[in-house]
Amino acid sequence: MQFTEEHEQFRKSLRRLIEEEINPHVDAWEEAGIFPAHELFPKLAELGALGLEYDPEYGGGGADHSFTYVLAQELGRMDCAGVPMAIAVETSMATPALARYGSDELKRTYLEPTLRGEMVCSIAVSEPDAGSDVAGIRTRAVRDGDDWVITGRKMWITNGTQADWLCLLARTDPDSQPGDYHGMSLIIVPTSTPGFSVGRKIDKMGNRSSDTAEIVLDQVRVPVSNTIGEPDRGFQQQMAQFQDERLVGAYIAVAGARRALDRTKDYLQQRIAFGKPLLANQHLQYRLAELYADVDTMDGFLQYAADKYMAGQDVTREATVAKLKTGRLVREVADTCVQFHGGMGYAEEMWAARYFRDSRLVSIGGGADEVMLRVISMLEGMGKK
Repeated sequence: MQFTEEHEQFRKSLRRLIEEEINPHVDAWEEAGIFPAHELFPKLAELGALGLEYDPEYGGGGADHSFTYVLAQELGRMDCAGVPMAIAVETSMATPALARYGSDELKRTYLEPTLRGEMVCSIAVSEPDAGSDVAGIRTRAVRDGDDWVITGRKMWITNGTQADWLCLLARTDPDSQPGDYHGMSLIIVPTSTPGFSVGRKIDKMGNRSSDTAEIVLDQVRVPVSNTIGEPDRGFQQQMAQFQDERLVGAYIAVAGARRALDRTKDYLQQRIAFGKPLLANQHLQYRLAELYADVDTMDGFLQYAADKYMAGQDVTREATVAKLKTGRLVREVADTCVQFHGGMGYAEEMWAARYFRDSRLVSIGGGADEVMLRVISMLEGMGKK
């Protein structure tokens, strides 16, 4: 992947915004369990960060995927993982299907203001009884004239307490039952619609600055025209949307791992023990060197995957491998960072403790490690498809 002066100028603008408008507030947002998305997103929109690859007709930047890669690298420099995750929902998890398959009216009504930072969105797929097993969803949309009437519950919804609209997956074929892969649709659901409510805000171990909710849909009525693309094609659309989510999540995580190693290296250089800096210990040097090498290897693979994505090739395998191996890598990096900080690594006043908690989600959210292994097994012709 080649980066130009335009990429570097974009990177500098993002880094300035993160250092001046985000990192100074992270501690307060973590304590509050939420960040002000409606205040922050317009600032990102001013840099063109919310719709980099989308059609300029709807306020997008018309850029290629390499700019998304730069955005993700800089998001990985934040002092928490919750805010980057919430931004990635806006850019790469809840909007790709709308941008690809949505009608002009839907894009004008929802995508355009979202890219301006005026609307906050969420992706609503997981349910209390169906997380990584998307075929298990029970939320159903029943057609009544020109409307869908939606009933169900959604779980683990990032931005869930402050979203203006959801990209929601529901069963729309009356014959489709939990366990079936057919008969689902992606539907835009405004959260101001009667019958929509936040059941509860979830208290999480990490990513605390990002609000996560369980939501309830009780006879929520929306127009059938809010369907993204053709009805009953939602499962296929969501599988494609997952590739964006998993790649961008991996980009962010690897950038965050590199920053964590840099911060640990600096700490070991300054920390004096037994009359010399801890970094003078060869064992610590070699352990960090090995992890830097692992990060470099993963970054190279991600750039390869990004190049394939830009070439319009199928990246199902690459996104799956990236999700699996990045999750395991950041867990190893986080554990080492805490260990090398000693007692301070276990103290909440030190960044390492938050990084340890936040990084654990990478192997769970967006498809757990076990699901990634199942996908790879099927791609290799093992197991039942």
